[in-house]
Order: sequence, then C-alpha cells, then structure tokens
Amino acid sequence: MSFQGAIALTLDAKGRLAIPARHRGALMAALSGRAADAEGGLILTAHPHKCLLLYPEPAWTPIRDRILQAPSFDTRSAALKRVLIGNAREEGMDSAGRLLVAPELREFAGLERKVWMVGLGSHFELWSDAGWQAQNAAAVEVLQSAEPPAGFEDFAL
Repeated sequence: MSFQGAIALTLDAKGRLAIPARHRGALMAALSGRAADAEGGLILTAHPHKCLLLYPEPAWTPIRDRILQAPSFDTRSAALKRVLIGNAREEGMDSAGRLLVAPELREFAGLERKVWMVGLGSHFELWSDAGWQAQNAAAVEVLQSAEPPAGFEDFAL
C-alpha cells in the first residue's frame, strides 16, 4: 500500500481526527491479517521534525526493530529511541473512522484544530497547520537553491 497526498483535517474537541474514507480503507488493508474492526493496528509516534508519524503496524514493526538494535550508549541512537519508540502508541480507529491523538502527542507536534495528513508512501505525517506551511516553504526553498539529490540528476517530471 502506498499513501500519498496532503489533506487538511480537523481535530475535534476530544482530540480525535476523522480519517478520510479513502485513506481509512487503505490503512485497514495495510493491516493484512487483522479484522477491519480490530483494536489497534496503527502506530502513532513523534518525529524529530515536530510532526507525528502514523504507520500501519506491519510497516512500523521493522522500523521499530531496527531502531531498537542501535546501541543505547550512543547519544544520537538513544535520542532517536526516546523520540520514536518512547512516544509510540498503538491506536485504532473507532467505528466512525476517527483516530484519537493523545494529548502529549498533540502537544509535541503543536496540533490544534487544523491538522495536515500527508501521505509519504508507507506512512502518514500529521502536521500542525503552521508546521506544514513552514515545511512546504522550506522544501521549495531548498529545491530551488540546491542541486538535485544524488540519483536524481537526470530525473524529469
């Protein structure tokens, strides 16, 4: 399953995010082997860029396992473990297709009412409106002022 596109969503007063039907079906399909109404199956965690990551559990598991193999005494590895693994929560959608975003994760990412859900292949990023606008502006600036990334020198759109 490959997720793509950005969509503005609204967090309700209880911190729930209504996942659009097109993404809801794809997320559930990515849970391969779980019943459509199974509890959990989605992993929500913090990202060092001050957004949240939303993974179907099968896509998250190899990432988690690789991070956990990193040496604990290395400062950068320990920091990565604390941010990504320490903040990870297994969540599920309710019968209305809403995902509860824990208060501590909302605070970490600065999520208020307007939230951007951005598909990036195997997962989604959840951004505050201000964070997403800043990321887009920074990305365009980098792409306009720098050489293409390695391997994209002859790439054309």
